Amino acid sequence: MRTRLLPLLIVLMAAVLLALGIPLAVSLAAAQQQKVVVDRIDDTARFAALAQFVTADPTVRDERRETLRRELISYYKVYGIRAGVFYHDDVPMAHAPDDWLLPRSGEVRAAFDEAFLSRRSHDPKQVWPWERHRLVVASPVIRDGDVVAVVVTDSPTGQMRSRILRGWLVIAAGETAAMLLAVGAALRLTGWVLKPVRVLDATTHDIATGRLKSRVAVASGPPELRRLARSFNEMADNVENVLEQQRAFVADASHQLRNPLAALLLRIELLALELPEGNEEIASVQAEGKRLAQVLDDLLGLALAEHAEADLGITDIGALAAERVAAWAPTAEAKGVRLVADCPPTTAWADAVTLSSALDAVIDNALKFTPAGERVEVGVASHGDTSTIVVADHGPGLTDEELTRVGDRFWRSNRHQNVKGSGLGLSISRALLASAGGSITYDHHEPHGLKVTLTVPRSGPTA
Repeated sequence: MRTRLLPLLIVLMAAVLLALGIPLAVSLAAAQQQKVVVDRIDDTARFAALAQFVTADPTVRDERRETLRRELISYYKVYGIRAGVFYHDDVPMAHAPDDWLLPRSGEVRAAFDEAFLSRRSHDPKQVWPWERHRLVVASPVIRDGDVVAVVVTDSPTGQMRSRILRGWLVIAAGETAAMLLAVGAALRLTGWVLKPVRVLDATTHDIATGRLKSRVAVASGPPELRRLARSFNEMADNVENVLEQQRAFVADASHQLRNPLAALLLRIELLALELPEGNEEIASVQAEGKRLAQVLDDLLGLALAEHAEADLGITDIGALAAERVAAWAPTAEAKGVRLVADCPPTTAWADAVTLSSALDAVIDNALKFTPAGERVEVGVASHGDTSTIVVADHGPGLTDEELTRVGDRFWRSNRHQNVKGSGLGLSISRALLASAGGSITYDHHEPHGLKVTLTVPRSGPTA
């Protein structure tokens, strides 16, 4: 979310700074040019005052003409600005430098013609730093109400463009500093706004993975998000209470039903003593009673598995798997199934008790469905950040549709209804592994059979 919100804020702030900076830069350029234009107008007005009483006949020696000529030459030498006073027929009254004459067209000619109409030059076109235009200003010389000549100045714009560019650099530096400040403020703002969201996301993940005690801290962030965090904590408390009540009900129900069921089975045994030996009905009742007792035991085991806190630590799952294989070896031998193990030393982050219980349930399930003469293989391996225990049997296996259901509570394949069990063994294994941060998956084992993979992390969350 931060990667989407932060660019939006930066674009908006950049647009605001550009909206302020561009007009400021244009205004600065216009002000610099206006300052130069005003200076040139003042200069042309002074030269026009000097030329106002110069004799019109150029053949007559006139002290005023010589003074005007010296002023123009000095002006050109000091400022590098070409200047001249010209009659209407383009004949110069005085000009500097000596080789500068009125052109037939262009900006100088346009300014000269406009001044002869007794109008001063309008504001020239704006000169930008990347342009090399010259600045032309003209003023009429008026005598007895008539325009007798025109003063024209043709100025270079290098210094003016340099000043404009320096001003723009100052504006750009200010804009850059403001943008960096705005980015820093945006980072702080988005961090402050989104921190409760990140905490909420992490807590939601913790609860989804079984850590129901996780809660959101509500000490920072906008008021709306703090209120959302408090509501989330209330919801998590309610959900935890409901789940706790469900688990307690299952455990209590399973425990409370065991005593009446045990008494009922005892009475059935006493009743069987009074009936003829081999009575099928009483044998069926006894079998169903024992099955019900097994279901209650499994329900109690599932409730305890979902409620128990895992005691996690570094565990040698290779040695653990080898120990469980040795424990199940007599059962496998009695059924005529070979139990083969490949368990090299491998460490993982797990609860040895819960992992042993889960592995017992998986091996028990594999031995149930593997016919005599076949084998069950148990292998331990490491894969990067995880370690696995794989139990593969050579039984009938499951179809693709059945693989999506295996591990559900009380689910059993229609093809295996005659096999002893309650359908809770693999559910218990999944609950035990989930409490320790592990998982269990199912797949086909070629050419036939089921492959069950128990996965646990190799290191703890703080390693």
